Amino acid sequence: MVLLIGAGLVYFAAAHRAPQWPRHRSWLFLVGLAVTFLATQSIVGVFDMEYFSDHMIQHLMLIMVAAPIFALSAPLDLAYEAGGARIRRVFDGRVMKVVTHPLAAFALYFVFIPLTHLTSLFNLMLEHEWFHHLEQIGFLVVGYLFFRVAFGLGRGFTIHPGLRLVYVMAAVPVDTFTGLALAMSSHNPFPSYAMSSPAGSTSTSILANIHLGGAIMWIGGDALMLLACIPIAVTWVRWETVRTKELDAQLDALGL
Repeated sequence: MVLLIGAGLVYFAAAHRAPQWPRHRSWLFLVGLAVTFLATQSIVGVFDMEYFSDHMIQHLMLIMVAAPIFALSAPLDLAYEAGGARIRRVFDGRVMKVVTHPLAAFALYFVFIPLTHLTSLFNLMLEHEWFHHLEQIGFLVVGYLFFRVAFGLGRGFTIHPGLRLVYVMAAVPVDTFTGLALAMSSHNPFPSYAMSSPAGSTSTSILANIHLGGAIMWIGGDALMLLACIPIAVTWVRWETVRTKELDAQLDALGL
């Protein structure tokens, strides 16, 4: 709650210092905060350590719903506009250029999803609440960097609108592989669930819930990714339309 409120206060203070900042982006940041609140503080957050399926719903809400909305609100661009010379030097520095590069964002997403679901890191999250919170923040940050490139709204290195569609589709197999690996698991890959699951849970019920969580990751993750492709495809078509008109105008000017 402290992080959510703090993020909102910082964002709107920065927006106040940048009078030309689009108001709709501020509203989108509020929506992103609301989705994050629902994912972490509502009933979804209450049972995220007891039911693997609930945990997967939370992850999808963070990385594939809240993060894309935050990407549309462009907080890094706002920080650049509202910040002073020191902040702008940091954002223009080599480190930020690497972090926000499309290849870096894709690599982070490609590694982060299976790493946090198919390794012992998940057990560590179940055993330590502080690590769980870091994981939640990680989903927001990695998702934000990924969709920032996909939507092409941020300053810095951008890719062709058509390649953005390929960029998103290339990440779909990551979710599919991770979800299928969990849905087809023959045993409980996370022993700590035996302690954190509700009283009366059996090894069979825990495994069944892990299978359900894997199906949610697989089907839900792929569906949300395909949904994100719709505005990207629309942007591509509009870009091609404008580009075609510009080329026609240039050819007309040359008498061709």
